[in-house]
Amino acid sequence: QVQLVESGGGLVQPGGSLRLSCAASGSKFVLYAMGWYRQAPGKQRELVATITSNPSTNYADDVKGRFTISTNSAENTVYLQMNSLKPEDTAVYYCNAVTHTPRVYWGQGTQVTVSS
Repeated sequence: QVQLVESGGGLVQPGGSLRLSCAASGSKFVLYAMGWYRQAPGKQRELVATITSNPSTNYADDVKGRFTISTNSAENTVYLQMNSLKPEDTAVYYCNAVTHTPRVYWGQGTQVTVSS
């Protein structure tokens, strides 16, 4: 079993930055990939960015060049640096982890609001 704890959400003005963190904990797990998804009101959950253990990264088109995903493998932590934030980035951001089993785990979500 893997537990994911997210932090770093909040309210920011357009053009601002936020950094999300997600720490994975548990016993006897090996992570294959971690990532971030988001869900805006009335919309389906969508991929934001993922990073594998290789590592290789993948980004949604509308965040490329603005968001950067990274990991601290020793601490099983994934980060999402979000720059040049736009109102349309407003959503609940969810951390995701995939183990080599494979099993998929989700965090509880953290709210990001971009508004003036």
